[in-house]
Amino acid sequence: MHLRIPSVDPGVKAFLWACLFFLVLWLGALALGYPNGTSFVLSAVVAAGIFLLVRLRGAR
Repeated sequence: MHLRIPSVDPGVKAFLWACLFFLVLWLGALALGYPNGTSFVLSAVVAAGIFLLVRLRGAR
């Protein structure tokens, strides 16, 4: 019997990558001293772009 890793939808993978990078960017911007609102909005915009990039171009 060969066990395999379960299949994960590409949209779920893209969402997880976007969440990870959102946290890294948001916390990094806060560590650099940017205001909380500005860093949150910019990180959310970049995370949305990362989501689209991974969703459309990932796993090729």
